[in-house]
Amino acid sequence: MVTSPPKPSQELSAGKTKALKENILTPRFYTTDFETAAQMDLSAQDTELQAMLAEMRADYNRHHFVRDEAFNESWDHITGEDRQAFINYLERSCVSEFSGFLLFKELSRKLKDRSPLLSEMFNLMARDEARHAGFLNKAMGDFGCTMDLGYLTKNRVYTFFPIEWVIYTVYLSEKIGYWRYIIIYRHLEKHPENQFYPLFRYFESWCQDENRHGDIFKALLRSQPKLWQTWQSRLWSRFFLLTVFATHTLTVHERTGFYKVLGLDATKFDAEVIRKTNESAARAFPSVLDTENPEFFDRLHRSSDLNLKMSQIDGSSQPKWLKALRKLPLQLSIFGHLLRIYLLKGVDAEALRGTVR
Repeated sequence: MVTSPPKPSQELSAGKTKALKENILTPRFYTTDFETAAQMDLSAQDTELQAMLAEMRADYNRHHFVRDEAFNESWDHITGEDRQAFINYLERSCVSEFSGFLLFKELSRKLKDRSPLLSEMFNLMARDEARHAGFLNKAMGDFGCTMDLGYLTKNRVYTFFPIEWVIYTVYLSEKIGYWRYIIIYRHLEKHPENQFYPLFRYFESWCQDENRHGDIFKALLRSQPKLWQTWQSRLWSRFFLLTVFATHTLTVHERTGFYKVLGLDATKFDAEVIRKTNESAARAFPSVLDTENPEFFDRLHRSSDLNLKMSQIDGSSQPKWLKALRKLPLQLSIFGHLLRIYLLKGVDAEALRGTVR
């Protein structure tokens, strides 16, 4: 994982003070090299970007994120572990969407006089992310705890990513978000008895925002030959795929209770999301991971089991130094499994592009 160590922080919530759990899986806030972003030559994908800008201006979800009367019910009947699992899901999702809003808004502001097309594009994506974060925050309010987004803006640690890393990671974040939302939505269409809260009815149109954003970043990636025509780009592509997939697997298996309430098997859901995202990435990246290799999911699941053991250690009453000592061999084992996955032979996406799969 490429992150900077987070600092402990607390976010105020409506009705109480709520601490946001900080660990390697917590969504980060990012900043980047705005000067390099302003100098990018986008001419190779100008037609595609102009078409997507027109689509973003159309704002198909302008009236989608409006709470209807279904939200007016009391949700006190959702209790115990089920309630906490759902709150954790809403919290992580809200922070992730708000992180995207802040990054896109700052990119739009910094590029306004240097790259008008990109500036407007980022402004419109920030609009979408703000809607998503706001909608999730209101959902949290139904369960008695909203995020103080103003406090988050000023007090969260910002991690610097070069613009090239931003393009890789945001593309993957948006595409994996699309597959997460659409798979949950389609499952609940078939099993409405598991749709315990009206938020999930919004996921079909919601995920189209994620898909559009991902397509924009695909065009940005393909406009920069060094991001897909070099041997380094092949290494970076698989590296970022692995970090996103590992984070997803560990996070999903930390929250199996939430998926159980939805009637989903967490392990099967995780595997389907990863496979679909990997297939999507093969349309943009020069190289992707071989998810069909027997070692791939085996080692991801071993890493998840080790991560759960670390969570148990964190939850103990032992001194911090002892917890750190006990977790060290587990952390090294996770690193070893992920390294072995990374060293598996990748799939040459460029060679497959244009073929029927």
